[in-house]
Amino acid sequence: MDTVYFETDHRFSTSHDYKAAKIIANDLIQVYLEDQLHNIIYKDKSIDLPTLSWTGSKAALTELIYGLHSQAVFNNGNTDIITIVRFFENSFNVDLGDFYHTFLELKARKLNRTKFLDSLRDALIKKMEEQDEI
Repeated sequence: MDTVYFETDHRFSTSHDYKAAKIIANDLIQVYLEDQLHNIIYKDKSIDLPTLSWTGSKAALTELIYGLHSQAVFNNGNTDIITIVRFFENSFNVDLGDFYHTFLELKARKLNRTKFLDSLRDALIKKMEEQDEI
């Protein structure tokens, strides 16, 4: 639609109504587009994740954390154990307390020092074998 008719018809509008409306419309479009971009950029961060609580033993979680730390799977091995522990505590709503003392107790085990990791491995293998049978 040609706007020259609106701009030249003084009975319809004043000399700058159309230009002012165009500026306001562009401002509103800018706000809308910025909002859409913000939603796209921060979409993953705003997802409401379920709360998970660790229901296993603290020793089991400590064993898992030390196993992951030993494999250097976080930040190419450039993460200290305390950072990993705090992350797991926050993520799983658990307080590991003196985790180093727990680790010393794990080291002092006579029969199976990695009881939880071994049971984890066995459970995963069992699940895979059950799915292979289906």
